[in-house]
Amino acid sequence: MSTENKNTPASHGFAQYGLSLPILEALDMLGYHHPTAIQQEVIPLVLAGKNVVARSRTGTGKTAAFAVPLCEMAVWEENSPRALVLEPSRELAVQVSRELFQIGRKKRLKVPAVFGGFPIDKQMQTLKQKSHIVVGTPGRVMDLVRRGSLQLSGITHLVIDEADLMLDMGFLEEVGEIISLLPENRKILLFSATLEKQVQTLIDNYAADAVFVAQDQEDGPPPSIGQAAYEVTAENKYEMFKRVLMKENPDSCMIFCGTREMVNVLFQKLRRDRIFCGMIHGEMEQKERLKNVDAFGRGGFRYLIATDVAARGIDFENIGLVVNYDFPTGKETYVHRIGRTGRNGKDGRAVSLVSAQEKKMLQKVEEYTGTALPVLQELIVTQEEEKAFWALQRRKSAPKAGKGEALNRDIMRLSIGGGRKSKMRTADIVGTICAVDGITAEDIGVIDIRESLTYVEILNRKGPLVLERLQTKPIKGKVRKVRKTSGQAGV
Repeated sequence: MSTENKNTPASHGFAQYGLSLPILEALDMLGYHHPTAIQQEVIPLVLAGKNVVARSRTGTGKTAAFAVPLCEMAVWEENSPRALVLEPSRELAVQVSRELFQIGRKKRLKVPAVFGGFPIDKQMQTLKQKSHIVVGTPGRVMDLVRRGSLQLSGITHLVIDEADLMLDMGFLEEVGEIISLLPENRKILLFSATLEKQVQTLIDNYAADAVFVAQDQEDGPPPSIGQAAYEVTAENKYEMFKRVLMKENPDSCMIFCGTREMVNVLFQKLRRDRIFCGMIHGEMEQKERLKNVDAFGRGGFRYLIATDVAARGIDFENIGLVVNYDFPTGKETYVHRIGRTGRNGKDGRAVSLVSAQEKKMLQKVEEYTGTALPVLQELIVTQEEEKAFWALQRRKSAPKAGKGEALNRDIMRLSIGGGRKSKMRTADIVGTICAVDGITAEDIGVIDIRESLTYVEILNRKGPLVLERLQTKPIKGKVRKVRKTSGQAGV
C-alpha cells in the first residue's frame, strides 16, 4: 500500500522505510513522529530479512524497533502467527503485546499475550482464533506448544527480548527448545542490555550471522539524570527515605527494594504514614500485579515500590525520581534502575540510600559509570518543603493519557451478545456491519469472538453510526444486545 497521503506526508520520519499507510497513521497517533537511533538501525535490517542482535538499555525505543517491521510484514489474511515475541515476565508480555497491538491496530492485527498465572484454557481458546503475532513467556509458550494450541511451523520471526534477564531467570532451555521447533529459515531478533556469556552462547548457536547494533556504547546512565546518595543506618533508613521524598516531592517515583519482603514492609510503612503507593513483586497474585502496573501508568498513585525482576523493562512515561531504597547488588542493575528516569531527553533524578556495608558496591558503580557519587551525611527539609509534600499527597493525581488515546478517539469498541456458543463467525459480523449504509470493510477493525460475547472495533469515527443501526439490525437471524465498551480486542 502506498504511503503517500495528504494526512501522512512523506516528511513523516518513518515514511523513509516504505511503511504502509495504516502503520504510518497509527505511529502518528501514538506520537511516534521521528525514529530513535536504535529504530533507525533496526527497522531497515528487519525489513531486509536480517538476523539482528541489539545491545540496548531501557528507554531507547527498542520495542517499536521490532514492533514496527513485524506489524508492517504481518498479513491480515493469515490465520496462524508469523511472529513470536518472548518476554521474561508477565508484565512485559502484556506491555509489549499492547504496543504491537496499537501499532498494528489499523491493520486489524491480533496480538494475544500468553503467560502463567492466568487460566491456560482461556489462552488456548484465544489462540483458536486468527492470531498474527504472539507475545509470551517461554514457559507458557512451551506449554501451549505441547498441548497443540500454538503452532510454530509458520513462524518467520522470533524476538528474544530482554535476553540477559530471561537467561538469568533460567529460561535458556525453553528458549533453545522453542528455537529448535521453528522453521530453518526463521529470523531471530535478539535484544539485551548486556551480552554476557549465556547471551553470547545463544547468539553463536542460533544467530551467528546476525547484524550487531549497539546504541549504548557508554556504560553509564544518560547525563540528563542528576544523582545523589545519602548514608543511612538500619535505624534511620526509613526516616531518611521520607526526607528524600519530601525534599524531592516527585509527581511520579519508582522505589527499588532488594527483596520481596522489603517491598511489603516499605509498602505497609508508607501506607501507615498515609503516603499512598502501589507495589509489584513476584509473589503477588498476577491480576494484582497487572492492576498495579496499569494504575501507576495511568497516574492512579504516584509511587511504585518494586523488585528488580518485577520492574525490569516495564516502560513508564515521565518518572521524575528513582529511589534506591536498597542499594543494588550489581553495577549494571544500578544503571537499569536509574534509567527509569531522564528518558526521551527529559531531566530526571536518582537518589540512593547507602549503608556502610554497601559502600564497596557504590565504589564499583562509580568505576563502572565513570561518575563520582559523594555520599552525603545530612538532608535538611524545610517547613515549606514538608508542607508542599503533604499538599501534593492530599491532591488526587491527574490521570495520564495512555499512548493509544489518539487512536481510541477514532475507534469505538462494541460488545455484541453472542459468541462461539451461538456459532458466531467473523463473516456474520462483517456482513451485517457492511450492510449499514456508509460502512465498508475498511471501517471494521479487530473482531474478537469469545464464548458468549463478541467484541468488534469500528474505525474512522463511525462507531456511533454502527452502534445505532445494530440496535435493530439482526446478526445471524437475531437482534443482539450491542453496547459500547472499553478495553481493546485482540490482546
